[in-house]
Amino acid sequence: MSAKASIAQRIHEKLNAAFAPLSLEVIDDSRKHRGHAHAMRDSALAAPLGETHFTVKVVSEAFKHKNRIERHRMVNAALRAEIDDGVHALSIEAKAPDE
Repeated sequence: MSAKASIAQRIHEKLNAAFAPLSLEVIDDSRKHRGHAHAMRDSALAAPLGETHFTVKVVSEAFKHKNRIERHRMVNAALRAEIDDGVHALSIEAKAPDE
């Protein structure tokens, strides 16, 4: 993974590696939150301006027999570094293939 990769690219790469998804969509929703305090970068480590709010839609066998909370925890754990680096909001749609 490139150190200069966008947050969206990092999210995509990490979810691919963690869950080998059948489908994966990473949507940057940051433009909807321009002007909000959390949409601004306040440190060198924080996400660049415009990369703070995301929706991820992921379908993977890894979510089979897991409830919604377990699935969200799995995704949040895989993306811990991105969340710590300034991703403020993460909307998660995690499903098993048969859903």
